[in-house]
Amino acid sequence: MICNTYIQFFQTLADPSKLAIVTLLQKESKSVSEICNELNFEQSRVSHNLRKLKELGFVIVKPNGKERIYSIDEKSIKPLLKLIKTHVDKYYHNYCKCKGKTKKERWK
Repeated sequence: MICNTYIQFFQTLADPSKLAIVTLLQKESKSVSEICNELNFEQSRVSHNLRKLKELGFVIVKPNGKERIYSIDEKSIKPLLKLIKTHVDKYYHNYCKCKGKTKKERWK
């Protein structure tokens, strides 16, 4: 039987909102308002997801005056996402639902 902790980990990555936030933060650290603007998500949605991502160790938060800056965990999550990308690029090309320019960029 698989430990429930593994299920929790993979369910976190399978959630589209959480994955979008983690993917965005892979590029650079951002505040809640920056995440909201770039993903076109409501503030409550972003905050709720960030709270869970922080609890599970996907993101870290640093205060910057009145705002908080979020980034992905550089030691474990960033290398893991890079490994996942390598795997997906190798095996999942036929599952891509992207079209046009997005598909061309994704599968150069």
